[in-house]
Amino acid sequence: MMECDAQAVASKVVDVLRHRKVPIGISNRHVHLSERDFEQLFPGQSLTVDKPLLQPGHFAATQTVTLKGPKGVLNNVRILGPLRPNTQVEVSATQARELGIKAPVRMSGELEGSPGIQIISNFAEVTLEQGVIVANRHIHMNSFDALLFGVDDCQRIDVLVGEPPRTVLFKNVVIRVDPQLVLEMHLDTDEANAAGLTGMKDTGQIMLGSKG
Repeated sequence: MMECDAQAVASKVVDVLRHRKVPIGISNRHVHLSERDFEQLFPGQSLTVDKPLLQPGHFAATQTVTLKGPKGVLNNVRILGPLRPNTQVEVSATQARELGIKAPVRMSGELEGSPGIQIISNFAEVTLEQGVIVANRHIHMNSFDALLFGVDDCQRIDVLVGEPPRTVLFKNVVIRVDPQLVLEMHLDTDEANAAGLTGMKDTGQIMLGSKG
């Protein structure tokens, strides 16, 4: 009897975990810099932490830059750390139009064929030949979470966000699995505004069995 009770409790716990909501992080425009570009833009400096982010080892830096496109500029754009092999700029579709560029919707690191931009600091500027994207909506999770939700790395699913009567179903949400990741969905400011999100404890519900 005790064994049956334990199995029932374990099954209930797993079911609760499978149906729990996913915290949402709203990503504003930001830049990931390579070591070479950072040294050119901020000679003699180190990338310094302003605020830790939810994902382990990731942070918003104190340093900011200006982005200059063919039609406009974006000031005070935050640099996110740590430094990366390749410089990458992430903006919303609205911000891309303000800059006058056609940024494709891509996953992080998929930069081939994307437009370039000028990145300006108080000390120097770098002309980026490619690297500006609109980030594809995605969810970070570790391997245990992926097992519970029944999803695989790079799988596309549906996620329901917002509150009635203005809930929004986001399709083609990409799952990113890594043992070090913390459960979090990333949306840009356009997506968050469309769903009426506030940036204060927003959550989304994975639609189990969906395939984006």
